Amino acid sequence: MTRFGGGALGRVIRSGVGRRRVQTVVIAVATMMAVASAVVAGSLIVAANAPFDHAFAKQQGAHLTAQFDPAKASAAQLKATREQTGVTASAGPYPSTTIQPEDSAGLRMPKLTLVGRSDPKADVDDLDLRSGRWATKTGEIVLSESFAGPAFKLSSTLKTSDTEGSSTLTVVGLALSVSKTADAWATPAQTRALASADNPLTSQMLYRFDSAGTDKQITDGRKKLAAAVPSGALLGSQSYLETKRAADQGAAPTIPFLIAFGVLGIVMSVIIVGSVTSGAVGSSLRRIGILKAIGFTPREVVRAYVAQALIPAAVGIALGVVLGNLLAVPLLDDTEQAYGTASLTVAWWVDVVVPLAALVVVGVAALVPALRAGRLRTVEAIAVGRAPRTGRGQWAHRVAGRLPLPRAVTYGLASPFAHPVRTVAMLLAVAFGTVAATFAVGLTSSLTAVGEAQDPEDRAAVTVFAGGPGPQPIEVKPEAPAEGNSEAPPADPARIRAAVEAQEGTASYYATTQEDATVAGVTGSVSLSLYEGDSRPGSYEMITGHWIDGARQVVVASGFLERTGTQIGDSVRVTLQGDTRTLRIVGEAFDTEDDGMQLHAGMADFPKAEPRTFLVEVEPGVSPAEYAEKLAEVVRPLGGDAMANSPSEQDNFVLILQSMAALLTLMLVSVAGLGVLNSVVIDTRERVHDLGVCKALGMSPRQTVGLVLASVAGIGVLGGLIGVPAGFALHGIVLPVMGHAAGTDLPPSVLDVYVPWQLVLLGLAGIAIAMLGALLPAGWAAKARTAVALRTE
Repeated sequence: MTRFGGGALGRVIRSGVGRRRVQTVVIAVATMMAVASAVVAGSLIVAANAPFDHAFAKQQGAHLTAQFDPAKASAAQLKATREQTGVTASAGPYPSTTIQPEDSAGLRMPKLTLVGRSDPKADVDDLDLRSGRWATKTGEIVLSESFAGPAFKLSSTLKTSDTEGSSTLTVVGLALSVSKTADAWATPAQTRALASADNPLTSQMLYRFDSAGTDKQITDGRKKLAAAVPSGALLGSQSYLETKRAADQGAAPTIPFLIAFGVLGIVMSVIIVGSVTSGAVGSSLRRIGILKAIGFTPREVVRAYVAQALIPAAVGIALGVVLGNLLAVPLLDDTEQAYGTASLTVAWWVDVVVPLAALVVVGVAALVPALRAGRLRTVEAIAVGRAPRTGRGQWAHRVAGRLPLPRAVTYGLASPFAHPVRTVAMLLAVAFGTVAATFAVGLTSSLTAVGEAQDPEDRAAVTVFAGGPGPQPIEVKPEAPAEGNSEAPPADPARIRAAVEAQEGTASYYATTQEDATVAGVTGSVSLSLYEGDSRPGSYEMITGHWIDGARQVVVASGFLERTGTQIGDSVRVTLQGDTRTLRIVGEAFDTEDDGMQLHAGMADFPKAEPRTFLVEVEPGVSPAEYAEKLAEVVRPLGGDAMANSPSEQDNFVLILQSMAALLTLMLVSVAGLGVLNSVVIDTRERVHDLGVCKALGMSPRQTVGLVLASVAGIGVLGGLIGVPAGFALHGIVLPVMGHAAGTDLPPSVLDVYVPWQLVLLGLAGIAIAMLGALLPAGWAAKARTAVALRTE
C-alpha cells in the first residue's frame, strides 16, 4: 500500500480519477487552456525581444549594401574586396537596376530596386522565400514580401514601364530580405535586359564585417572598400543600422501590448490552475476521512490526492503545449509581418519552462489542501467534507432571505459565502477575464483610431501630381554621381491648378509639397510639408494646440518638441532654399514620419516653394475614379498625373495587432469561464444532497437552474465592477507607453475611445462569463433525479 501508484493506493488514485469524470475533465481542460495561453503569451513576448537582431542573425544579413559602377570595377575586382581587413563574408556581384512598373490595373508602382540573383541562398543576405518559388527564367520576378496583398499575388503580372512594348513580368514568389537589399529579384539576364540609359546597370555587393555595431565602424569598412577599387567605382552604399533602427522603432510599440496580455495570461493561468486543483482536493475531504478510517496513513492520503490532481493536469499540460504551439503559429506569422523579420518559431525553452511551471503550480495547489486533510482527524475530515463548517455563511442567508426574490434565488446568492476561498478564486477569474475584454475593446478602438489618423492626405478623393521628385527606390547613399540618372522636370503648378479648377465636378482642393529644410539648432535637414489653400481636410490629429490657420505658423510632432526642448508658443527659425522665416509653434500633431521631425507650415511663408500635389474633393454624386480618369487626360500632357484614392484601409500592422488582441482575449475569457465551471461543478457536487432535499420539498428544475446561476450572479457583478475599471486603467497605462515607444504622444481621439454604453456592456461581460461557466453544472443539477441526489454524497 505504500508504493506510489501500486496496490491499494494505485486503485484509490485510479478510481478517484475515473469516478469524478466531470471534475477530471475540467481539471484537464482548464489546465490545457491555461498552459496554452501561457505558451502563446510567452512566445509573443520572446518574439518581441529584439526581433530584428534575431532575424538578421538567422538570415546572415548584410552589414553593408554597396553599389559599384561595372564600367570602372570588374567582377573579379569586386570579388577580391572580400579579402579586405574586417570583411568576414560577402556575396555578389549581382547586377542591379531600377524599374517603375505598372500593375495589372495600370497603376504605376513606386520605383523598385531590382537585383539579379540566380538563387535566394547566399553567404550574406540568405533570403527567406516566403511563398512561391525563385525566378529561374526570363519574364519572372520575385517581389519583396512587403508588397504581399490582393494586388500582388502569385501569378499576377507587371509591366516593366508605361511605355508601349514594355516587357511583362509574372510574379512567381515573395521573399523577405531582413537587410532590405532590394525590392524585387529576377534572373541576372533579366535584370541586365531591363537596364536603360535612364536606369543604368550597377553591381551590388553585400558585406558582413567583424565589427559593425556603430555608424563609425560601418563608415570605416566602407572607406576600405572604396580604396580597394578604382576611384569613382563605389556609387553608393546602405548601412544595416538604418534598417535596424527603423525596425526596432516599429517593434517597440508592440512590446507593452504583448507584455500586458502576457502577464494577464500567465497570472490567470496560475490562478485557474491553482484554484481548480486545490478545489478538486478540497472537495474530497470526506473521502479522505473514510480512507483514513480504513487504514491509510496521512502520507498515503496526501500522495493519493496529489496524484489524482497531477494525472489529469499532466494530460492537460501536454495538450496545452500542443494547442499553444498551434495557436502561436498564426500569431507569430502575424508578428513576422508586423516586424518584417524572418520566420519566427516558438522558443524551445518556452515549451519546457511553461509545462514545468504548470506542474509546480498544480503540485503546490494540490499539496496544500492535501496536507491539511492529512493532518485532520478521521472524524473531523468526514464531518468537514460532508458540508461547509457550521455557521459559515449563515448571515448571508439571513440577509438574502429578506430580499423580495424567490427563495431559490436568495439561496443561490448566499451560497458563495460558505466557501470564501473558492469564491475569491472564482472572483479573480471573472475579474481577470473582464479586464482582458475591457482592455481588448479599448485597444482595438485605439488602434482603429490610429489607422484613421495616419496619412490624412489619403482622405482626399483624388490626388493630382505635378511631377518632380516622386517615390524613390531603396535609398543608397551616393558616393559619386551616377551617370545617366536624370529626373523628369516638374510640370507647371499653375497650369495643373488651372486644370483642377476647370475640371467639372471639383468641389474643393488644396495643394501641398514636401521639401528638405534646416532648423536653427537642429543638426542636418528636416522634412517640411507646406500647404496652400484650406488644408483642414488633410490635417493631422492634434495632441495639443491647433492646425495651421494663418501666416508664420508651424505645427510639429512630439519628437521635434522632445529633441529641441521647445513647446507650444515657442518660435523656431526655418530655412528653405535660402529663405529664413521665424515661425511660431501652434500645435503638436500626431505624426510619426521621419522620427517625429517633420514640420507643417503654410506655403505662403516660403514664396520659392511650389506645390507638387493637389488633393481634390469631388462634388456629391461624382465618381472619383471617373473624375481622375478625365483629369489625367488633361494633366498628363502637362507632365502631371491624377489618380483616385482607394477607400481608406487599416494598416496591416494595425490589423495584425487587432487580430492578436482578439485571439488572446478569447483565450483568456475561455480560461476564466473554465475556472467558474470547475468551481460550480465542485460546489454543486458538494451540495447534491441539499439539492435533493430541496427537490423533495418541491423545487422545480427551472428553480434549480436559477439557484445555481444565482450562486455566481453576485460574483459576476462584482467581477465586472472590478474588471472594467482595472481594464480601463490598464488601457490608460499601456497606450501612452506604446506611443512613447513609437516616439510620440497620443491625441485624445486615440486615448478617449470608451463610450458609456460600452462600459456598461463590458460590466455585463463579468456576469456573462460567470453565467456561461455555470450553465453546464446548472443543467446537470436540474436533470438529477431526487432519489439519486439524496443517495449521492
